[in-house]
Amino acid sequence: MSTLRVTAEVLTVHDHPNADALELAQVGLYRAVVAKGVYRTGDTAVYIPEQSVLPGALIEELGLTGRLAGGDGNRVRAVRLRGELSQGLVCRPDALAGVDLARAAAEGTDFAELLGITKWVPPVPPTMSGEVERAPELLPWTDIENIQRYPDIFVPGEPVVLTEKLHGSACLLTYTADGDRVRVSSKGFGARSLALREDPRNLYWRAVRAHGVAEAAARLCERLGARRVGIFGEVYGAGVQDLTYGADGRRATLGYAAFDVAAELDGTVRWLDAAELLAGELPLAPVLFSGPYDIARVTECASGRETVSGRELHLREGVVIRPAVERYSAVTGGRAIAKAVSPAYLTRKGGTEYE
Repeated sequence: MSTLRVTAEVLTVHDHPNADALELAQVGLYRAVVAKGVYRTGDTAVYIPEQSVLPGALIEELGLTGRLAGGDGNRVRAVRLRGELSQGLVCRPDALAGVDLARAAAEGTDFAELLGITKWVPPVPPTMSGEVERAPELLPWTDIENIQRYPDIFVPGEPVVLTEKLHGSACLLTYTADGDRVRVSSKGFGARSLALREDPRNLYWRAVRAHGVAEAAARLCERLGARRVGIFGEVYGAGVQDLTYGADGRRATLGYAAFDVAAELDGTVRWLDAAELLAGELPLAPVLFSGPYDIARVTECASGRETVSGRELHLREGVVIRPAVERYSAVTGGRAIAKAVSPAYLTRKGGTEYE
């Protein structure tokens, strides 16, 4: 899940093709449906992204009572309005009436705390939870930003690799050579440097044992001469999320696919190519494209049917974009990595979003 930032943005305004009273305000590559005539291209307004949870007073001020998602009707999610995908909210809250939004946009000011906006945290089912313990040696996963919000992460023509983004739950495993120790965690617990104690009922430990992830990490650690190795994978199947890929997370047929590797080499943690290092060792997230970066190709690959099962059982969540050679990004302030999500996935009915 990407980070939450509520920022002022310079808008590009487009006509709505199916509604005379509506327009489309563009932020990055996102578009949000707005009332016609409120904004013009070049104006600055606040952008509230998807998965934001709004306080009641702001919901009432924006006229969104009863129109947002979630049991409390306070969560922003993607919707189609008169046939056009609307992602996030564009507004000028009263609380920022005296703020120079153009300057705030230039400085990247985050208004989330001031406006009382928080990030939605999905509930954690019992099978994805358990007893935890401190694990400072755990190698944490990186939050992936959406390419639509940050379209300048990659340069057109730059060699990239697109892998299918699976809708499951991220499993973090760190193997430490000193003491031959294995730590297993989820994305949520891992972000707090907490590991799950081994439990045969726990989803992540079941996947690790069923697919031999710890053994693969130990072999890789020895091959690389590393002090620590982290293998990051997606656990999926029925009972995990609403998209199953033909697997069953409640039985021995639970699915697992590795998508990233980190290793501590000579005191430095480096991100490495999972496909190159783990081919033949573990199931891998499918590679959908390898070649020059082009946003049209990314958008095309993000949609369609899943390829994990080999049977196109349901829609695809999206893709993860990586450079062919791992590098730093000034846009993210860290790894050059991003995701693109299918509109059909965003607007599907009855979807689950457990971490």
